[in-house]
Amino acid sequence: MNVNKTIRNGAETRANQGFQANKPSRRMSVAPMLDWTDRHYRYFARQITRHAWLYTEMVTTGALLNGDVARHLRFDEAEHPIALQLGGSEPAELAACAKLAAEWGYDEVNLNVGCPSERVQKGAFGACLMAEPQLVSDCVKAMRDAVDIDVTVKHRIGIDQIEHYDYLREFVDTVAEAGCHTFIVHARNAILKGLSPKENREIPPLKYDYVYRLKRERPDLEILINGGVKTNAEIAEHLKHVDGVMVGREAYHNPWLMAEWDALFYGDESAGPERAAVVDAMMPYVTARLGDGSNVRHIARHILGLFQGLPGARNWRRMLSDSKLLDGADAGLLRQAYEATLAGRRG
Repeated sequence: MNVNKTIRNGAETRANQGFQANKPSRRMSVAPMLDWTDRHYRYFARQITRHAWLYTEMVTTGALLNGDVARHLRFDEAEHPIALQLGGSEPAELAACAKLAAEWGYDEVNLNVGCPSERVQKGAFGACLMAEPQLVSDCVKAMRDAVDIDVTVKHRIGIDQIEHYDYLREFVDTVAEAGCHTFIVHARNAILKGLSPKENREIPPLKYDYVYRLKRERPDLEILINGGVKTNAEIAEHLKHVDGVMVGREAYHNPWLMAEWDALFYGDESAGPERAAVVDAMMPYVTARLGDGSNVRHIARHILGLFQGLPGARNWRRMLSDSKLLDGADAGLLRQAYEATLAGRRG
C-alpha cells in the first residue's frame, strides 16, 4: 500500500482544518497511558512530531484536589497541543479540575470512561461509567460550564457482555446532548471482572466497524479511533472512515513511527526529524529537569525505543538502562549512548 499517495490526496487542504481553527486537528494523537505518558515522554514525542496531540496520564480528581497540583499538571510549552485526561465521576469535582487544567494552559480536558482496572472501578469511574451515560453527560456539562477549552470523552464500545452497536450509539447520543463534540473510541469492550488491564487491551475483539458506523451516523461529531493500531498504513486506512487516530503503545515502544505523521497526515512537507537532532534536543531538557529534582533515569526509560530496529540500537538501550551508568549521570550520558549506537552501526 502506498501510504503517501493515499493520505496526501487532500491532506494539504485538511492539514489545519478540524474543530479548533487555531490548532492542528486531532488527526493524530498519542494515547494517555498510565506511568508512561508523563511530561518527559511527551517532550520527547514532541521532538518527533510537531502536530500530533499529546495526552497526559490519567490524573484523578482526588489527586488534584487533595494533592500536589504542580507535580501532576506542569508541562513544557513545547508540548502543545496537549490534553489533560481526568478520572472521576463527581460533576463538581471534575468541573474544579477542568478549571485547573484551563488555568495551567491545557488545550483540552478529556474524561476517562475507558479504563477497566479494578482500582479505577473502586473509585466508580473509568469504563464502568459507560453503564451511566446520564452521569457522564452531567459530568461533561459541568466541565463545559466551567471552562472554554474543549471537553472530550475517551470510552470503549461497550462493557462486559453488552456487545450490540446500539449501546455505543445510545451512550454517545446521551453525552453529546451535554455539548461534547469529540469522542475517542477504543474499539473494544471493557471486561470489568476477570481480565487485567493488559488483557483488556488484547483479548476483547476489535470492532473497528462500530466506530466507522458511528461516524457515518453522527457526521456532526468528531470521532477518533483507538486500539491495536501499529502501522502508518493502518492509520491511513482508518482515516478513510473517521476524523482521527489515537495510537498508544506502538508510539511508545516504536516512537519513530511518529516521524512521518506530520508529512503523511497533516500535509506538512517541511523537513522531518532526524534522530541525532532528537538526541541533541533532549540533552538541554535533561539538564533543565535535573535542576527540578528529576534524574536521568526518570527520562531515559522513555526514550529507549528511539533507534528501534536499527543496527546499534542495543547499545543505546543498554547504556540508558544500566543502573551503574545512570547513578549520578547527567545529560552527557545521552551523547555517550548515541556515540555507542553509531559505533555499533559501523561495527
